[in-house]
Amino acid sequence: MRLFDSHCHPLSHIKKGQVESWLNEIKAVGVEGVIAIGTDLADWTEYRNLASAHPDFIHYTVGLHPGYVTEGWEETVAALSPYFADTRHPVALGEIGLDYYRLPEEPKEAAQIKEWQKGAFQQQLRLAYQFGCPIVIHSRHAFHDCVKMIDESRVDWKKVVFHCFTEGPECVNELNKRGGRASFTGVITYPNAPIVSAALKAQGLTRLMLETDAPYLTPQSKRGQENSSAYLGEIAEKAGEILNLPADEVAAVATLNTRQFFGI
Repeated sequence: MRLFDSHCHPLSHIKKGQVESWLNEIKAVGVEGVIAIGTDLADWTEYRNLASAHPDFIHYTVGLHPGYVTEGWEETVAALSPYFADTRHPVALGEIGLDYYRLPEEPKEAAQIKEWQKGAFQQQLRLAYQFGCPIVIHSRHAFHDCVKMIDESRVDWKKVVFHCFTEGPECVNELNKRGGRASFTGVITYPNAPIVSAALKAQGLTRLMLETDAPYLTPQSKRGQENSSAYLGEIAEKAGEILNLPADEVAAVATLNTRQFFGI
């Protein structure tokens, strides 16, 4: 089975000195590449160095995740541009977007954080438009605001992926009609997430990308363990079941789609 993890966070493997054992483990199950997704200054350079050391297998992105947006976010966003001038440049800007899931209960506090998140998202969308690069979107309880801001940004929707999609078919159709797409995680293996499986089926195979979001969202059979790109095959198997197609075919097309989307 040909597999490509379009979204993972391998920082812990770097910190623990476990990169080689991690790579051996995931290559052994057919993974032929991963995208290490940036979230803040703390991981951008780590992932650039990792991609430089393994140029045929690891690729990386940079972006300020909405969960890390705080007062003074402008300085962090200003640090993004030099990475795109580097010889080993990112394959996308992300993950960026909006996350209203854990806003403070106090209304003024919540409004302030939403304002910061929207400011950081808008500025990063401007950078994406300037660079003409793919964009990886994080959207949690903020789908319609994210879509509206992307619409207003003039970025090319064909270069937009909503990662870890957890909305329903109607929302995935909103992305697809604009030219965008969703990617899917181990959430599709959870018995309590039929709406996500329905969204995958609504999007179909043509735009499909698969991801683990490791170390988060471990597939159903491995629940309770730390997630790994090595478990991507279970996600591909479930995607094949949902689409009524052979898992090998689904995995191969998702791999090709990932390579094409990120220009790899």
